[in-house]
Amino acid sequence: QVQLVESGGGLVQAGDSLRLSCAASGRTFRGYAMAWFRQAPGKAREFVAGISWSTSTAYYADSVKGRFTISRDNSKNTLYLQMNSLKPEDTAVYYCAAGIRLLTTDREYGYWGQGTQVTVSS
Repeated sequence: QVQLVESGGGLVQAGDSLRLSCAASGRTFRGYAMAWFRQAPGKAREFVAGISWSTSTAYYADSVKGRFTISRDNSKNTLYLQMNSLKPEDTAVYYCAAGIRLLTTDREYGYWGQGTQVTVSS
């Protein structure tokens, strides 16, 4: 059974930092791109950041560029999202996803975690 399990979410104040993790199990994601998406209440799910298998390529949404850093440790089958200078508008459920291609559209990703809540108070 393939599983992606996110952790690291929580309630923080504006300006704080959080690091999300996503542990993959049940199969190897060798060669897969991985990404973080988020969904705020009443809004569509949106791309946050993505990274290639080799880690040579990473994409970021404009809204998080310069504040968030995506990384992965393939030896541990784990994806990370370091989030700095958090803002109230970053409040959302954050999901990790795995897919064959590094794209910014969620329909391209076939594997998803259950999500972790990030709440940023002002």
